[in-house]
Amino acid sequence: MLSVEDVTVRLADSFNVVSGVSMRIERGEVVGLVGESGCGKSMTSLAIMGLLPAPQARLQAGSIALDGKDITSLPPYRRVEAGCGGVAMIFQEPMTSLNPVLTIGDQLAEAIRVHDGVSGPALRHRAQELLEMVRMPDAALQLGAYPHELSGGMRQRVVIAIALACRPQVLIADEPTTALDVTVQSQILALIRELCDELSMAVLFITHDLGVVAQLADRVLVMYAGRIVESAPVGTIFREPAHPYTRGLLACLPNPLARGRRLQTIVGQAPRPHEIGDGCAFAARCAYAEDACRSPGADWRQVDGDHGVLCRHPQSGQLVQ
Repeated sequence: MLSVEDVTVRLADSFNVVSGVSMRIERGEVVGLVGESGCGKSMTSLAIMGLLPAPQARLQAGSIALDGKDITSLPPYRRVEAGCGGVAMIFQEPMTSLNPVLTIGDQLAEAIRVHDGVSGPALRHRAQELLEMVRMPDAALQLGAYPHELSGGMRQRVVIAIALACRPQVLIADEPTTALDVTVQSQILALIRELCDELSMAVLFITHDLGVVAQLADRVLVMYAGRIVESAPVGTIFREPAHPYTRGLLACLPNPLARGRRLQTIVGQAPRPHEIGDGCAFAARCAYAEDACRSPGADWRQVDGDHGVLCRHPQSGQLVQ
């Protein structure tokens, strides 16, 4: 459904913040994109959406296709005109996505009007239908509410409803549960999974929370310093991570069964974009790094079946905690 091939995003004509990213997401599949803050996850999603902040950032190379149609050079409004507008995005903080001086109904109506061309009574009916689809309580009543009158979870449901107004084939969710408490977070994750199954959408779920990935995703992409360094089914990632960075992330997780065990950390800090050389970006923090790792030429390796890793020395076996 969504095909991204060797996408590179260049910032300020000086350095790359995303380098050679490739991914494929099938219909009805949830793919988790995981990595620490600043690794390029959000910039990748903006490139897919055609929303890179110009002229500061631009798509330097690569291609993006939706259901076989090349949308690489099409801005959002051209995608709608060409019938390729089926990619929608949910942002992290709903209060920055919603207009505080417009009612929920007005904001839903705007999205519906653009994508469906509906007007009159049918417009309100469709808006209420979308709120009901995202399990909004008292949907008809909430159409007249303003964003500040809703709870955080309700506002996030509104943002999801607006995203669904374009009948998306692909839904990109950029850390949509970060600002929510645990109970509401679980509800939103369950809602996204239900909508994915009901509407056969492909979902790219961006997060730094491995617990969320375990709960929601079918497959996981691990990103470090602007590159995808590992790709595998979610169970494989947690049972047998192959990239040293992935293993480090999992080793950092607290284990309630291992009392007295100190939390592990990954030594050092992630490099800034302008500090990344041609070799492995993780080499300076990796216990297995050799001189060859600091030279260009690391190839993508298939560890087993659909488990791939960008590493000269992929590790194997179960992670010991």
